[in-house]
Amino acid sequence: MSDQIQNLTDATFDEVIGSADKPVVVDFWADWCGPCKQIAPILEEFATEQSERFTIAKLDVDANVAIATKYAVMSIPTLLIFKDGQVVGRLVGAKPKGAMLSEITAVL
Repeated sequence: MSDQIQNLTDATFDEVIGSADKPVVVDFWADWCGPCKQIAPILEEFATEQSERFTIAKLDVDANVAIATKYAVMSIPTLLIFKDGQVVGRLVGAKPKGAMLSEITAVL
């Protein structure tokens, strides 16, 4: 995982999201999830290419059940877009890079 992508846990989630100075796209994922592995390289690219617009973070749903439950994440990959600490968008499933970027930027 890129050093530009922040790894979140149940313990760090609220503090990181609440103190973010720009929107945060959180990838809810798991090691065993094929589609999660498909979008991982795209998120790595976003972490570099879009760093001025938003931050990328990841949360492993198997290790951090409380946050996944709190935000009703039922399928993975799910991307939640947080702005000023609030969810402003939700993308479910793997999508091509252009579609993901367009859906993310539409809510920013």
